Amino acid sequence: HAHHRAWRWNSNRACERALQYQLGDKIHGFTINQVTSVPELFLTAVKLSHDDTGARYLHLAREDTNNLFSVQFRTTPMDSTGVPHILEHTILCGSRKYPCRDPFFKMLNQSLSTFMNAFTRFFTYGNFPLEQHLKQIHEEALSKFQKIEPSTTVPAQTPWDKPREFQITCGPDSFATDPSKQTTASVSFLLPDITDTFEAFTLSLLSSLLTSGPNSPFYKALIESGLGTDFSPDVGYNGYTREAYFSVGLQGIAEKDIETVGSLVDRTIDEVVEKGFEDDRIEALLHKIEIQMKHQSTSFGLMLTSYIASCWNHDGDPVELLKLGNQLAKFRQCLQENPKFLQEKVKQYFKNNQHKLTLSMRPDDKYHEKQAQVEATKLKQKVEALSPGDRQQIYEKGLELRTQQSKPQDASCLPALKVSDIEPTIPVTELDVVLTGDIPVQYCAQPTNGMVYFRAFSSLNTLPEELRPYVPLFCSVLTKLGCGLLDYRKQAQQIELKTGGMSASPHVLPDDSHMDTYEQVGVLFSSLCLDRNLPDMMHLWSEIFNNPCFEEEEHFKVLVKMTAQELANGIPDSGHLYASIRAGRTLTPAGDLQETFSGMDQVRLMKRIAEMTDIKPILRKLPRIKKHLLNGDNMRCSVNATPQQMSQTEKVVEDFLRSIGRSKKERRPVRPHTVEKPVPSSSGGDAHVLHGSQIIRKLVMEPTFKPWQMKTHFLMPFLVNYVGECIRTVPYTDPDHASLKILACLMTAKFLHTEIREKGGAYGGGAKLSHSGVFTLYSYRDPNTIETLQSFGKDVDWAKSGKFTQQDIDEAKLSVFSTVDAPVAPSDKGMDHFLYGLSDEMKQAHREQLFAVSHDKLLAVSDYLGTGKSTHGLAILGPENPKIAKDPSWII
Repeated sequence: HAHHRAWRWNSNRACERALQYQLGDKIHGFTINQVTSVPELFLTAVKLSHDDTGARYLHLAREDTNNLFSVQFRTTPMDSTGVPHILEHTILCGSRKYPCRDPFFKMLNQSLSTFMNAFTRFFTYGNFPLEQHLKQIHEEALSKFQKIEPSTTVPAQTPWDKPREFQITCGPDSFATDPSKQTTASVSFLLPDITDTFEAFTLSLLSSLLTSGPNSPFYKALIESGLGTDFSPDVGYNGYTREAYFSVGLQGIAEKDIETVGSLVDRTIDEVVEKGFEDDRIEALLHKIEIQMKHQSTSFGLMLTSYIASCWNHDGDPVELLKLGNQLAKFRQCLQENPKFLQEKVKQYFKNNQHKLTLSMRPDDKYHEKQAQVEATKLKQKVEALSPGDRQQIYEKGLELRTQQSKPQDASCLPALKVSDIEPTIPVTELDVVLTGDIPVQYCAQPTNGMVYFRAFSSLNTLPEELRPYVPLFCSVLTKLGCGLLDYRKQAQQIELKTGGMSASPHVLPDDSHMDTYEQVGVLFSSLCLDRNLPDMMHLWSEIFNNPCFEEEEHFKVLVKMTAQELANGIPDSGHLYASIRAGRTLTPAGDLQETFSGMDQVRLMKRIAEMTDIKPILRKLPRIKKHLLNGDNMRCSVNATPQQMSQTEKVVEDFLRSIGRSKKERRPVRPHTVEKPVPSSSGGDAHVLHGSQIIRKLVMEPTFKPWQMKTHFLMPFLVNYVGECIRTVPYTDPDHASLKILACLMTAKFLHTEIREKGGAYGGGAKLSHSGVFTLYSYRDPNTIETLQSFGKDVDWAKSGKFTQQDIDEAKLSVFSTVDAPVAPSDKGMDHFLYGLSDEMKQAHREQLFAVSHDKLLAVSDYLGTGKSTHGLAILGPENPKIAKDPSWII
């Protein structure tokens, strides 16, 4: 355990260094104003101000190598013209020192950064030395500016003397389960200033108690009323504006029910003021906060910066906000001193609050036409007001812009890493695989901060084909319908009290060495808990496996409607993914399963199920799926926990595995060709794999599979398109896979970004290669379709022409390594091995192939992308398109 001790000791190094600063210390033009230890988040906060400009600086020292840097300006919008957003984009368009058109997109290829965005004060996070950064910020940036007093303070809202109502319209939703129920209604209340830290903390907890989970009063009153499909999208506490607000309502209701929703909200508030909350629900919520503080994500710094941004932006104290321990203690104390503490808050802020808005939104069939009309009229007026000289000037500016966009940029002025700066080898992840009966369990000792992460993967080898489409629905309701002696409400309560969440999700895992082989469809069960609650969590899993309840028809209906609504609402954000999944559907045997589980087929199936008047036939399928899935056949497990927890964890997991059933008779796999493939053990030596146990993956081969081309256009009520083109290439272990990965990056940065985003006006676009060897070209929120597909073709020609330099290749390598070497959280270490069967050796071999990619290799693999060589698939999500409608090769 020497390694573990080192980590423990390390975890304080950055914090201790920061604690040595004294109040009033002067460092490179900055003065230290406050140094505070925040042990619950393992960090020390250092507040400084810049002497000349008054700029504020917050550094959070934490032993985390994923450092973060952020600059925040308060750009208060004075009207709705969108000036701050335009400013945000122009700030990113180069500067005096970096005269380069899009320096931040360029930097993505020249550094190993994993996230970048513009936030409209100085904030740094991590374990780097603070002084030299202060020196650089002072010398290269702040010393060039004078102090100004911008009048950007947001004034307080004038309180209303009585509640108000407002109605708006929107476009119709083609995925609505009931066309006559497309109205959304919500009731919102203005709350106090977010800079009152404790009040804001209390109100955000109160909001969770009111709306989260099937035991909350608003869930019972609104969701279970059957009036709508799900909460309105703005549900809950919102603390991004200077004064916070709380909203609650329903979507998918009939227009006549707007008033009913309003009166249900009022009645629920009255009930809460009278009865309050059960102690168990408050405990479950505080338990959830304890888990959030202990669970380590890789983007911890990013999470902290967005958590404090609004409060700090409105001159609140960001350090007070981080002291969650103090706030929790104060919250418990308030409850102890006054059992009606929360009821009084509900009375004050909801029942007696006159600053209340009831907002409703209903569909209008002519909405998009009217929008277009308004825009056309506005444009006409503006154009008519222009003199011939103005018009000429705009035209010339347009030409100048086109010329600028087509010019190659000189990125040599930007700071850049070199490929030689990248670590040549990956760190070893130590794993133990132990057989319990015949079920392999992978144990991975990690600094998880007192949390245990348990996962199980169960193969659907024997599941009849006709039940497959229903697996995602089975997964989403499995932990929400009750089990054993617990009904769904009691089960939800136990999951919240004892765990950080329990879920199931379907997966199609590709094979790493053969395009027509995949590991049979399976389900991944995931869960996490504080180590003291592990026996309770494993007991819940064994009840879910052995005695799941599929009788609650009414609640099942509610869950189905919510699932269908969530899928429909997610299309505008994930349209490019849906287009890509559909485009790849006919290229590999696994592609068809991908479409069934997570493509548009699944969205449409859920819409159909949500429309059914009698849902019993669907409910009856669930026990049939359970028979094939919830047993110990074809199962493997994994556990991530600290070394100290391991022996106790093994006992509890063994008890769970002994408790689950086995099928009596040997069931035949549905697909005849299955091969058994042992997962290569990590690090070669027996030391890491106890008793030489191995994980055996059952793979399905389809030797007769023939890929074919399919072109699909999904008609959607959007004003923009999502375009995807997929090409079948080679799997992970093929040396060409590494070259194609680098090529995808080159094609994105050097060609598609310019063509699709800068010239074409799409929000984004690019090329990527999946683990399974499907090469995808895509665009996101794109005004074009045919032109984009032509750009994809030109991009392939560009790749074949080899018009890229060694510097371009190096930049692409840096970009690929930033993904390959992205930090992995302690909870996720070893997952590549557990799910995909990737050993450290295989990853190292792939790494060496990436380093070895050369101009010749890139030219050679560009051949895969031509139309003659490999099978292509195409898909578009978007509005009607006359050209595509006339083309018989497209399925609409």
